[in-house]
Amino acid sequence: MAESPTIPPRRPLTLRDVSEASGVSEMTVSRVLRNRGDVSAATRDKVLEAARELGYVPNKIAGALASSRVNLVAVIIPSLSNMVFPEVLAGVAETLDGTELQPVVGVTNYSPDREEKVLYEMLSWRPSGVIIAGIEHSETARQMMRAAEVPVVEIMDVDGEPVDAVVGISHRRAGRKMAEAILKQGFERIGFLGTQMPLDHRARKRFEGFTETLAKSGHEVLDQEFYSGGSALLKGREMTAALLERSPDIDFLYYSNDLIGAGGLLYCLERGYDIPGQLGLAGFNGVELLQGLPRRLATMDTERHQIGREAARIIVARAKGGGGGERVELEPRISLGDTLRRYKP
Repeated sequence: MAESPTIPPRRPLTLRDVSEASGVSEMTVSRVLRNRGDVSAATRDKVLEAARELGYVPNKIAGALASSRVNLVAVIIPSLSNMVFPEVLAGVAETLDGTELQPVVGVTNYSPDREEKVLYEMLSWRPSGVIIAGIEHSETARQMMRAAEVPVVEIMDVDGEPVDAVVGISHRRAGRKMAEAILKQGFERIGFLGTQMPLDHRARKRFEGFTETLAKSGHEVLDQEFYSGGSALLKGREMTAALLERSPDIDFLYYSNDLIGAGGLLYCLERGYDIPGQLGLAGFNGVELLQGLPRRLATMDTERHQIGREAARIIVARAKGGGGGERVELEPRISLGDTLRRYKP
């Protein structure tokens, strides 16, 4: 059996390798790769071409020893499986495109302890900014963000006191607006279906705004069903079945997100409910999945893509030395769809 050829050991490429390949000094190579200093276009092209051919990637951490930060923006979100956050990331990436800044993502799984660890690791790289979901954090996490000396933008929620800048919607106001729309369409016997809310602060705030508005009109949530984990579509079906079996007189189901709402809608259509004549439904988030359902689920668009864009815009502006402590509140847009509209608005 023939012996395999020996693979020579790899060694890290250095500035000297690029210098020798391009025929310019190491100092000039460093200036080009860090985009610093006055270097002619011809020399810059020669260095970049040599670096590309060698496959050389500069050590930004080493360069950060002088500048105290790298051209990374830490984006910390609770989930990648939740369809909400990829749209936020798309907005961030779109705005950072064409700048020297690049997003790097950390996921917390809705855990405050995990958030502390992710934030610690991200900040240890000395990023140029932090974009982090939510406005509720542990005191340890808040202290790390205060001490970071980089712009911090908390996103998705404006109901609270931010560490620095904040971009999002008022979830309490969103809950109030949905309750007003439901009551205006003549529904009175309302059920709520959602996630367990101790860690989902935004869902809790929506529920608070929702129930407060119902109470002012002499109504209340007659029954509720909660879940944690699992397939959202399947959970939506199961929760809807359980709630309607307990409370068959319910005439409206308000879901904390569109995915469980979609599961509930499919269940109700299969069971022959007259929607919205007999039973109305609404979700939250305005995800694109709704466009493929047999009926358009009523929902509320939370401007997720715009939230990402605005947060990144603040980071870019602050990197250039402008602004500070911005508060950007976006207006969620309600869509009555085919499951809420009984009367013309």
